[in-house]
Amino acid sequence: MLLEVQGLTVTYGRRMAVNGLSIRVDAGEIVGLLGPNGAGKTTALLAIAGALAPASGDVRIQGVDSRADPLAARALVGLADQPPTMYEYLTVSEHVELVAEARGRARDPRTKKLLEDLGLMPVADRLIRELSFGFRQRVGLAASLAGDTRVILLDETLNGLDPHASRAARETLKTAAHAGSAILMSTHLLGVAERLCSRLVFMDNGVVVRDVAEPELGRLLAKGVGAIEDLYLSLVGFEA
Repeated sequence: MLLEVQGLTVTYGRRMAVNGLSIRVDAGEIVGLLGPNGAGKTTALLAIAGALAPASGDVRIQGVDSRADPLAARALVGLADQPPTMYEYLTVSEHVELVAEARGRARDPRTKKLLEDLGLMPVADRLIRELSFGFRQRVGLAASLAGDTRVILLDETLNGLDPHASRAARETLKTAAHAGSAILMSTHLLGVAERLCSRLVFMDNGVVVRDVAEPELGRLLAKGVGAIEDLYLSLVGFEA
């Protein structure tokens, strides 16, 4: 099991943002994390990646205990946060290559292929700070996949992409999953979740309210357009 999370709890003062989250993602899985704003999705991803200290719970990345060896665990995770955290005064290629090198893959030929697959070669020599939101999203995705990482965490990373870029991103993620990566991604784009994910995990108020995997997911999708939205609305409350 590449990613194992057990009883993860994160608090902000008196507010419990994530309450006892347990989730496992294995090689080849693309798991969609769905829920409303404030459900705890971003907080959970940051805590799993080691960017936030949880109040309690255990996280194992490729078998490495993030509490016992936090640096080793972080090195095994590719995180595309929101908005993307980047080195603004590096070029696109320099940024992605730096991330790959930090993960022990200097001059990795796969880095250039990532840029090609995500349509980033036309802007490879431009500074990050000059890019549009959509291009920055793609660079964040490329950086999360660079190097030897096999656990990929994505926070709304496919938002803001045009149709060509969205398809390229989906195909790139499918390729990574087929190669043995475990991908956990939050999204509000239910159509993306339907096309891409092999499991759907619904969160609300910091807890998992439903985990839908095969064969249940196949039966749900067979109901046609709107089935995921209907399930979402039945599980998740609306707060104006």
